[in-house]
Amino acid sequence: MIDECILSQTRPDQRNAGAPPARSASRRVLVVDDSRMQRRILSAQLSRSGYEVIEAGSADEALELCRKIEPDIVLSDWVMPGMSGIEFCREFRRMDRSGYGYFVLLTSKTEKNEVAEGLESGADDFLGKPVNGDELRARLSAGERILRMERELKEKNRLLSSTLRELQGLYDSIDRDLTEACKLQQSLVKERFRSFGNAQVSLMLRPSGHVGGDLVGFFPINARRVGLYGIDVSGHGITSALMTARLAGYLSGSSPDQNIALIQTEYGFYDAREPADLAAYLNTLVLEEMATESYFTLIYADVDLISGEVALVQAGHPYPAVLRANGSVEFLGTGGMPVGLLPEAEYETVRTRLTPGDRLFLGSDGITEASAPDGRLCAEEGLARLLADNAGLRAGAFLDALYWRLQKFTDDELNDDISAVLFEFDGAKENVG
Repeated sequence: MIDECILSQTRPDQRNAGAPPARSASRRVLVVDDSRMQRRILSAQLSRSGYEVIEAGSADEALELCRKIEPDIVLSDWVMPGMSGIEFCREFRRMDRSGYGYFVLLTSKTEKNEVAEGLESGADDFLGKPVNGDELRARLSAGERILRMERELKEKNRLLSSTLRELQGLYDSIDRDLTEACKLQQSLVKERFRSFGNAQVSLMLRPSGHVGGDLVGFFPINARRVGLYGIDVSGHGITSALMTARLAGYLSGSSPDQNIALIQTEYGFYDAREPADLAAYLNTLVLEEMATESYFTLIYADVDLISGEVALVQAGHPYPAVLRANGSVEFLGTGGMPVGLLPEAEYETVRTRLTPGDRLFLGSDGITEASAPDGRLCAEEGLARLLADNAGLRAGAFLDALYWRLQKFTDDELNDDISAVLFEFDGAKENVG
């Protein structure tokens, strides 16, 4: 009687036998029912709609078929001898598939708790018995939409994964290039320490990323004088690093004839520009010849190794500090405009004198603007404490200890390049040529 009812419900669909196949003609549907008649009726309807139909008389047989093929849609009777449709659905969901399978239970059950049990087992939809042809097509159309969305989502995920792999490859390539660029930038500081007899210079350069915009260095002016400098280019990254590389060439210690801080006298000896004049010259050079939007801060000191006399210019850089032999700290300078920011900027030369045991410290704003977790800045007061607390150390050990204390202050969150020049004066230079 059940088969006859189903047949009576599906016969009107035969009038649509000449209708065009559904748009999803390639979909494979597995019909599972212990009733041969019901399988034939459903198969006939599905075939006319353009589906590829596979039949199974039991859940066990259906599982074997699902292991060999992957049906897109499953229509399974709920009540069958042996494994029920609910149990079959659970096993179907446990299978390893390449795509999603849409599962519809065929049942005469209408109680809410029974419907809930079917949904919990993994079923997507229900069709009541006897099956109505229009409702069958509507439910399959809903399944089609879900499968189509799943396929589109998988394709988009595939494209996204492919794009991410390509981006990762590009990132790895850029990362390797930046690692090499970091090595090249570090090589700009060819000499981190030099002794001048009774005076010595130590340098520290630690970028916050692969490459940075800080630069420190020194160069001999003549037999009794040395030039010290610190530069901080605006911004971070490759542009800043390229700017520092160019500026390093302008202040070369290995090629005096290319060093714009030096002037050759009529007697063939080298002298140096007044610090304020050097800042003004660099300002004009950057604005008129480099044609860049970058600017930089500068600290430059001309130090006499015999007398301890210091002439310096501060162009937007943090205030230079003198750690006196008695442990006190003095800050020098008048501020000044950064280099390359405004035309006709004026700069001032500031002078001081070092006595035996004094040290001159030229640090970047990565030190004074370092921030503690509570928002406190290191500032000049914090720098003065750091200098005084490390007064018992010398040269590289002094700079390393300062950097370590700065890391501790910021809880290892240093977000800017850290650079410094330390000049230690122990007295008049001996055996001056």
